[in-house]
Amino acid sequence: MDVTIYKTNVNNEHVAQQVITQLQAIIPDFMINFDLEDCDNILRLSGNRMVSDLVIQCLTSNGFECSEIV
Repeated sequence: MDVTIYKTNVNNEHVAQQVITQLQAIIPDFMINFDLEDCDNILRLSGNRMVSDLVIQCLTSNGFECSEIV
């Protein structure tokens, strides 16, 4: 299982949960969570395929900043 990490500007639990719900509808086979205690408001996904473009597109289309941390 691969883990990808993204820097975001999502900064509260309510919005984070909305984003998680939206991502789970698109990629239900992934484990998804936020670490809002981190200065980069980390979004973490665990799964068996590459979905970076999809994740970034989903967040940016909703007005959030999102970039993969490599």
